[in-house]
Amino acid sequence: MDQKRRKGLRAIAAFLLLSIAQVGLQVGLAEPASNTATPIAPQTAGRLTTRNNQPIQVNGLSAASGASILSGATLETGADQSATVNLGALGNLDISPNTRVTLTFDDQGNIKALVAVGCVILTAKTNATGEIATDQGSLGKTNPATGGTLEMCSQPGAAPVVGPGVAANAGAGAGAGATAGAAAGGGGLFGLGVPATIAIVSAGTAAGLTPLFFQDNPSGPNN
Repeated sequence: MDQKRRKGLRAIAAFLLLSIAQVGLQVGLAEPASNTATPIAPQTAGRLTTRNNQPIQVNGLSAASGASILSGATLETGADQSATVNLGALGNLDISPNTRVTLTFDDQGNIKALVAVGCVILTAKTNATGEIATDQGSLGKTNPATGGTLEMCSQPGAAPVVGPGVAANAGAGAGAGATAGAAAGGGGLFGLGVPATIAIVSAGTAAGLTPLFFQDNPSGPNN
C-alpha cells in the first residue's frame, strides 16, 4: 500500500508541475512585449492640392486635391494644371503646368525634387534640407539652419534655369492664377512666360550647369 501510495503521490506531483508550467507559459505570452519591441516609424506622406481641384497624374493615375503623396511619387501636370504638395513640417513643393517631377522625402528632413521637365518651387522649412535636381545632377540645396526656397525650370535641349521668380512666373502652385498659368503655355523663356530680364541674367550664367541662386525664406508665408 505504501508503494502504491507513493506512486500516486508522484503522479499527482507531476500533474501539478505540468499544470503550473502551462499557466506560467500562458501568462508570459499575455504580457506586453513593449520593453523589447522596436517601434516602427510612421509613413511620412504629403498632401496634394491642385488648382481648381483639377486632377493631375500621380504615378500614372488621376489624383486631385486631398490625395496622399508618398515618397518616390512621380507627379505630372498638363497645360492647364498646377499643384502643391504640402509636406507638413518639412515644407512644400509647388508645381507648374507642363511639369513632370519625382518627389522624395524622409523623416530625417530630406526633400528632393527631381525634375524631368517643367518648373517647380521647393520650399524647405527650418531643420529640413531641400534639393532640386535634374538627371544631370543636383542644382543646389537649402540650408537646414535657416530653411529656404529653390526655384527652377528645365526644358529639353536647354540648360536648366535656377533663380527667384522663374517658376512662379510659370504658374507653379495650386494657388497660381489663370494669368500665370496661361503664361506657361507660350512666350518668354522656353515658352514659359519668364520675363526677359530674368531670362537674360539666368542664361548669361548658364554654361553647362547653371549656378545655384536661392532665397533664404525662414519667415515666408509657407513656413
